[in-house]
Amino acid sequence: MLDVQDKVVAITGAARGLGQEFALSLAAAGARIVAGDINDCAETLDLVRNLGREAVGVRLDVTDPASAQAMVETGARAFGRIDALINNAALYGALHGGRFDAIDEAEWDAAMAVNVKGIWNCCKAAVPAMRQSAVQGAGGGSIVNIASLAATYGMPFGLHYTTSKAAVIGLTRGLARELGRDRIRVNALAPSAVLTDGTREFFGPRMERALETIKSSQTIQRNLVPEDLAGTVLWLISDASGFVTGQTIAVDGGTVML
Repeated sequence: MLDVQDKVVAITGAARGLGQEFALSLAAAGARIVAGDINDCAETLDLVRNLGREAVGVRLDVTDPASAQAMVETGARAFGRIDALINNAALYGALHGGRFDAIDEAEWDAAMAVNVKGIWNCCKAAVPAMRQSAVQGAGGGSIVNIASLAATYGMPFGLHYTTSKAAVIGLTRGLARELGRDRIRVNALAPSAVLTDGTREFFGPRMERALETIKSSQTIQRNLVPEDLAGTVLWLISDASGFVTGQTIAVDGGTVML
């Protein structure tokens, strides 16, 4: 049974797009939400509360360990514990595509700082609280990292993004081996391009052509929307996936079949 009733789930990058969708779908299933983003999460909080569910928000810079710690402390104060963490925040729409040797060094470093170090920071902050919750609860804790088809397929002309998301997969596997004895599972999702503001910003005027190319390589020939990932996230947060860890699950319409 996909039961997340009263689980406390911290979500990074929750102000819009995938993060907002995760907050709404999990809240609708009974979870309590800790929404973190460098942008204002007021809209997400209003939408969650309109469902009659509890949520708190925090201004979060995942590159700052103190900010990540403040998110966890905010959630623990509000709800008494942290059961799960969704590492969704990423530098994506603001990146400039191009050949690998034309990528700006500062942009490369920023992609690694947000997309890789940011997950490390949030895990360091959340895991101590999740260890306590795992001891108290029946199903243990769950961390879900958002990787990308860019890493599993090998997206060209965006090597900073592709490399950062490949690192997320490695981080997921290594951390899963470390945290298994703590009854904390760690998994990743690897979606293809999802119809979000970030995707529109990244592709810009090439958006329609890029989406058509991506769709044509899929077995299910339509472009992903945020709701397409919600069920997989719900399963990974729930105790129904209690024996699944270290996995990268492709939600890509059948592009890469592992």
